[in-house]
Amino acid sequence: PKDIVKIAKAQRAKSISYTYTEPTIFFEFAYDCAKLAEKEGLKNVFVSNGYMTKEAIDYIKPYLHGINVDLKAFRKEFYKKFCKAKLQPVLDNLKYLKSQGIWVEVTTLIIPEENDDSAELKELANFIKNELGPDVPWHISRFFPHYQLLDKPFTPEETLLKAYYIGKEAGLYYIYIGNVPGNQYENTYCPKCNYLIIERYGFRVLKIDLKPDLTCPNCGFFINGVWS
Repeated sequence: PKDIVKIAKAQRAKSISYTYTEPTIFFEFAYDCAKLAEKEGLKNVFVSNGYMTKEAIDYIKPYLHGINVDLKAFRKEFYKKFCKAKLQPVLDNLKYLKSQGIWVEVTTLIIPEENDDSAELKELANFIKNELGPDVPWHISRFFPHYQLLDKPFTPEETLLKAYYIGKEAGLYYIYIGNVPGNQYENTYCPKCNYLIIERYGFRVLKIDLKPDLTCPNCGFFINGVWS
């Protein structure tokens, strides 16, 4: 943990993300690292499947500033088939994480013919809006054939756009289309006037246009987020 924090500070990083292996798999190490990082003024972010105990959340929450949870579908059959797990604990944890003041974002990998049904996407978007809040970002990611799902095609852009507009109709403020570098829906727009707040290309931030009080320069709408 000390080496990771030292490297992060040397690179002038503002946060450490625990990702690409579920952080609860190496929870003790992540906890030690997060505790030290927080002491050194760094933020900590989990990228997680959301399948953990309430006790684990309570243990890490003093040092956890944000979490992106993969809400992989909104059907328990999907979770049973592909994850050998249950949907409800993930939904319960999302609500609990939000209630604890941790910044929450949601990602859904859209897999053709598995979780791309309009009715299911509408249910998922409504859950985010009604149970977590309209300002919780929803990342809609493009699927590419890989590993045990080589028989599935990559997600058509029109399917991603369909999900985007379903989310907008549900009342979500911030929806992003991922794994399609250069598309306009990588950006953050003001929910009220559609002014371009953050311009991105892939993982790069090209421009941030926000007033010091974290409001839109065009209309004054407050843009919620973790900005420092």
